[in-house]
Amino acid sequence: MNKHLGFIGCGNMAGAIIGGIVSSAKVAPENILASDILDKNLEKAHKEYGISVTFDNKSVAQWSDILVLSVKPQFYAQVINEIKDEIKENVVIVTIAPGITLEILEETFGKQVKIVRTMPNTPAMVREGMTGACANGYVSAQELEEVCELLGTFSRVEVVPEKLMDVVGAVSGASPAYIFMLIEAMADAAVADGMPRAQAYQFAGQAVLGSAKLFLESGKHPGELKDMVCSPGGTTIEGVRQLEARGFKSAMFEALRACVKKSKEFSKKD
Repeated sequence: MNKHLGFIGCGNMAGAIIGGIVSSAKVAPENILASDILDKNLEKAHKEYGISVTFDNKSVAQWSDILVLSVKPQFYAQVINEIKDEIKENVVIVTIAPGITLEILEETFGKQVKIVRTMPNTPAMVREGMTGACANGYVSAQELEEVCELLGTFSRVEVVPEKLMDVVGAVSGASPAYIFMLIEAMADAAVADGMPRAQAYQFAGQAVLGSAKLFLESGKHPGELKDMVCSPGGTTIEGVRQLEARGFKSAMFEALRACVKKSKEFSKKD
């Protein structure tokens, strides 16, 4: 892809995105420019990926054909006001902020601008992310495809209606936290029964990784895969009974619903 790619904000998520793009050779390092307020973030990105870096947001905006806004949500309005008069006419803006809708973004820019709103998750840091994307009416099908190609270098990508972006934030954006809690709980139980802590984390983590891979690659319903592990009168079905008695699935259900509700509240505040 022979385009200039810019990043305003160069923290962990931007680093994950840049790493995937550079390793895939979709965009050459010399065609990527990133800015950040922290020198350590810029030094790390330059050293690890060979990209150009700067403290100047405006120069990134002027240079970019595709511009990724990867700052924290509370800084979006400030950054947009700083760069809105500097961006190219046909630039495609890519955002990764939860709760900031296409309508809010368009109003903040105060003019017609092409925007692709995305919701990646932290497993992008190991190039196993899941990203939802939607675009406003000014983005062409080809431009959206190009953005999705870039997103696909570090994650799986699904284009969804914007009304589902809060759901994306819950089911893939926030849920890694719940999976980490699950791994921690599994390891704690193993430690309680005598397994060394480091070994317990390895067993628990690999079990989660392998189970997810089996589900995605088998195409089987998760209930069917669960049943495959549960022998009649065996140990696994007894564990399932205990989880159900304590509301395991219901708790997860309510956690994701609460996450969606909170995300919608952020949108209303903005």
